[in-house]
Amino acid sequence: MKEEILNFYKKTSLYTDLGLYRDFAINLPNDITELCVLNRNQLIHPFDLKDKEERKNKNSFYGDMTKIPETTLIFENDLFPTAIAMLSELLRRDSKYSVDRDILDKIHVCCRETSILLISILKAKGIPARCRSGFTHYISEIDGAGDHWIVEFYNQKDKKWKLVDPTMCYDEQILKEYNIDFNLTDMPKEKFIFGAEAYLGIRNGKYQSKDIYCFSNPYTYGIKAAIRGLFYDFHCLMNDEIIFLQQPKYLRDKDFELTEEELKELDNLATLMLEPNDNFDKLLTLWNNNPKFRIMSGGMN
Repeated sequence: MKEEILNFYKKTSLYTDLGLYRDFAINLPNDITELCVLNRNQLIHPFDLKDKEERKNKNSFYGDMTKIPETTLIFENDLFPTAIAMLSELLRRDSKYSVDRDILDKIHVCCRETSILLISILKAKGIPARCRSGFTHYISEIDGAGDHWIVEFYNQKDKKWKLVDPTMCYDEQILKEYNIDFNLTDMPKEKFIFGAEAYLGIRNGKYQSKDIYCFSNPYTYGIKAAIRGLFYDFHCLMNDEIIFLQQPKYLRDKDFELTEEELKELDNLATLMLEPNDNFDKLLTLWNNNPKFRIMSGGMN
């Protein structure tokens, strides 16, 4: 692996830089499994808070769900778009960053935030790490593959990149419910459909529209969902872990209805992203020279 690439993924973004909390992160566990378990116990996934039956569960993975007030904001993603915001609030609520955190002191965030929290800690420790966005079957309760974010980090001992799902790690209830029988801290690549794979799969007929979807309200299916995953992952590969509300403005202006020429442009981007390490220089060139891929539209524009 080129040192240039490893150094690039040691760098932080505005989403992953921990500032004065860097030393705190350095002193957290080095073992990836232990670190995932620790982080997992600081957070509640909003989908579980939305589930009326789960809110009655006094013995959930998170603790006594009945203690959470009805007035609680279910999705706190908007409050904590950055790793430093999450870590600061967690330590404000309880200075003991432990697996025994009370359920009322946890924050409610999704897979994106769980992933950037993990990579921010890994980067603080000097470990090359990046978020990856795509789709997967193993978390879906319906047919098809739903959108998901995971982590990829470089294991210096094994000299390879490894995939980690920090959102699902070691929740025994979830592992059983979803029949997950593989190691979530060293995932097989075939268990995850990267954004580029989903997009090209829709384009070449490997996947039908119903096979790829985003957990939006209502759900987004097919090529529109795949394009979203493609750009989330492209920005992740460029150390720019954009929030769910953000997509390139030209896509929003067109409501994702692109011409064949524009789709072919994305075909090229996606093809390069299939092997991001081999094509790192070409992806960086696209990033630096194609501003429409970076001019973003968010919640206010």
